[in-house]
Formats: sequence, C-alpha cells, structure tokens
Amino acid sequence: MNDYTAEQAQIKAYFIQERGYWRPWTETILRHNPAFLKHYAAYAGYPARHGPLSPRMVELIYIALDASATHLFAAGLRTHLGFARKLGVTPVEVFEVFHLVACQGLNHVYDAVAILAEESGLEAGSTLSEAQRVRIQQYFHEIPPFIEQIARMDKAYLDVLLDFLEEGGAMQSKGLAPTERLLIEIALAACFTGFNANMLRVRIRGALNLGVTRAEILQAIQLGAHLSIHGTALGATEFEEI
Repeated sequence: MNDYTAEQAQIKAYFIQERGYWRPWTETILRHNPAFLKHYAAYAGYPARHGPLSPRMVELIYIALDASATHLFAAGLRTHLGFARKLGVTPVEVFEVFHLVACQGLNHVYDAVAILAEESGLEAGSTLSEAQRVRIQQYFHEIPPFIEQIARMDKAYLDVLLDFLEEGGAMQSKGLAPTERLLIEIALAACFTGFNANMLRVRIRGALNLGVTRAEILQAIQLGAHLSIHGTALGATEFEEI
C-alpha cells in the first residue's frame, strides 16, 4: 500500500475525478512532482468537462487522436474505447472514427499536390464532371482547389480517392452525424501531432456552414493539446525503470 501524504492522497483523488484513470506513470509523478500532476489534471480535465460537446463526442475525439497514425498511443486508445463503450458508442461509430483516421494522411497529399501544381506551372481550370462535383461538394462542403488540381493531373486517382472517402464515410454514414464527423476531422487537423492548416480551414468552414457553433469547434480543438502528456508519461516510466 502506498504511503501518501495528505496532499498526495488529495491530488490522486482529484486526478482520478478529472481524468478517470490512474497509471504507473501518474504514480511516479505523484511521488516526485505532485504539483505538476495536480495542475495537469485541471488543465487536461477542463476541455473535457467544460463546453457544449457531449461526453460521447469527447470520447470519439479522444479515440481519433490516440488512434491517429501521427500518435498511435495504444494505452490511451484502450482507455477511451472503454469509456466510449460505457457511454453507448457502437462498433459502427468506432469504425467510422477509424475511417476518418485512415483519411488523415490525405491532408498532406492535398498540400503536396498544391505545391506541385504551383511549381510545375499547372494551368488553372476545371476538368471535373458534374457527378464528381456533386460528390466533392457533399464530402468537402465546397470544391477545394487541390481537388481541381488532382483532377487535372490524375483523374482516375480522384475517382478511387472519392470512393475511399465515401466508404463508411459521410455519404454512407450509419452512426455519426455529418457534424460529428467534421468535429473529429477538426480535432485531427488541429492537433499538434498532425497539424494541417489547410484542411483545418476547410473543415471549420464546413462545420460553420452546417450550424456547428464556435464553442463546439473550440472545444474540439482544445482536446488535442494535452496529448503531449504522453511524452511526459514516457519520461516518467523510463525514469522509474532506471
């Protein structure tokens, strides 16, 4: 049994109240820097508990952020999958989140295509069919310039790209609402692990056009910041082992 001081016991209880878990790395930090752990609990707990997003939506965002190829934090993913299950999140909804995670890598393809178009002198113009324009508008809520550029350079790629984006996605959704998908994509694009300003702008515009509020978008953005604690957790774990 751990021999806590009164202050340490209070901090541990507060951390569990705010974050919902306790791990070996938090135990290490509690012993060596309890003030840090106390203030981290308040800082990380704030965006999860204050704002218009439901606890269910918060957990969906955390699942996306931890599963993202830019983070791949399995321990956190297991924790938030467990919380989500208790809140009634379905397997269909979870795998829609995983689909959005798989689509995240395309954000940088879009940026690279825009640079290639500029540097190679690709002329402006549209080669999109009406059917493609409808599909693009439904998914992006606008016709982004990078999609026009992809179409001019490799139209066949655009078709398979749209098929992938739509598979289990916005147009075939069986669980997540379009606004929920946009909030998850905003969180993925805003997080420091995979920040993408261009896609963030596209998704924020789409969300605002669908009636998502500034407060909802802000909360989705705020939820990604404290993922950096996983570096601290790694450091505390390694410190304890040596």
